[in-house]
Amino acid sequence: MSSERIAVLAHEKFPDEAKTALGVMRYGDQAIEAILDRDRAGDRVADHDSTLPDAPIVESFEDALAASEGGIDALYIGIAPIGGGFDETWRDDVRAAIAAGCDVVSGLHYFLNEDEEFAELAADHGVELRDVRDPPEDLGVATGRSADVDADVVLTVGTDCSVGKMTASLEIVEAARERGIDAAFVPTGQTGIMIAGWGNPIDRVISDFTAGAVEDLILEIGDDHDLLVVEGQGTIIHPAYSAVTCGILHGSMADGLVLCHAAGREAIHGYESFELPPFADYVDLYEDLAEPVHETEVVAGAVNTKDVADDDEAGSIVDAFGEEVGVPAADPVRHGADRIVDGIVDGVLEE
Repeated sequence: MSSERIAVLAHEKFPDEAKTALGVMRYGDQAIEAILDRDRAGDRVADHDSTLPDAPIVESFEDALAASEGGIDALYIGIAPIGGGFDETWRDDVRAAIAAGCDVVSGLHYFLNEDEEFAELAADHGVELRDVRDPPEDLGVATGRSADVDADVVLTVGTDCSVGKMTASLEIVEAARERGIDAAFVPTGQTGIMIAGWGNPIDRVISDFTAGAVEDLILEIGDDHDLLVVEGQGTIIHPAYSAVTCGILHGSMADGLVLCHAAGREAIHGYESFELPPFADYVDLYEDLAEPVHETEVVAGAVNTKDVADDDEAGSIVDAFGEEVGVPAADPVRHGADRIVDGIVDGVLEE
């Protein structure tokens, strides 16, 4: 049983726009006591998503505390808005959590420890403000040593942001372990760090140190496992976030890539004037960009079909994606990640 009982703040966003909340609920080992969403107060999680751990949905942290039988250890900020800002309508809940002796865990670019009111309250009540997007201070440039570890390295890359790279990474690790492969997840984003309890928040790292921050993660555990699955970020064609994608690609020196896509996505999310190129073009883009540093290839595909209601239609979409990219493909949540692991075994582990 988890040692940490948590409430998750997801005001006005649960479930569809609360990616961090969903990730922690689905893959973390925390015990979910309540979800904060003032728009859906009175509902339960099961009313909206039966695949997640059930919990009451409440209006405020005080209500969450009242609904919890065992108490609450921490409040998690379960929303990751574009830009990572702090919504002032959340302040009362954070203040109440601190006053109740609870830690507050945030993946925002807005650091709670730099908020004078929160910092003073936390000191007064002896609780911790965990800004998981605050990178270590001792990062340096990459040295090109990621390829020297004993483990093979696979990186999830995307056709866009928010297509399911973290989810695919975690599902791949689970499926690989079930097959007897000693696999480990390497978190590079705030939600992955909240789930795994370690990692580097790559989108917050100074540009010169991005590849080095990824390399540090590879070197930390690369000799302890047979397969590392690195969580990718962004997409190489993103007009804002491509630098993060390139830094992870070069820093990880991945032996294989899993191309991830959200079914129905035709343009960059939030930048709809930028259309997505054909899927096969991504193969060339990623492989060609990686080659001067470390030769790699796309070995499998992961398609997020959560918005496709019909199972047969979802299967056809996945099959078409795999055929166009030329690799085994699956929706790792809907179909399991076995076909993706097949591609990794054939393209990476058996080479």
